[in-house]
Amino acid sequence: MPARSDMPANTADYGADIKNGAERLTGDAQRTFSDARARIEQVVQDGLEQLRTQSRAYADTASQQMEQAQQYVTERVRERPLAAVGAAVGVGVLIGLLLSAGRK
Repeated sequence: MPARSDMPANTADYGADIKNGAERLTGDAQRTFSDARARIEQVVQDGLEQLRTQSRAYADTASQQMEQAQQYVTERVRERPLAAVGAAVGVGVLIGLLLSAGRK
């Protein structure tokens, strides 16, 4: 059988070159994916740390505002105790009426 003119002279070398090229591409792809994974993990870690920091700041602010509101209410009740009792009774009656209307 005569040799084909479109086939390389050494087919084994050609096959080895293809295999080496494929292995090189596979290795490059694995390194690229590993680098991308490491970058994504770092971005997520940074985002979580920033979220924790902001959460602490919001919690501290909310705590301070609750303390101020408590002080304000306490001062108003001390200034006008009868008005505070009347308001509490009124709110209690209103809640009672709303709850009893729901049962009927």
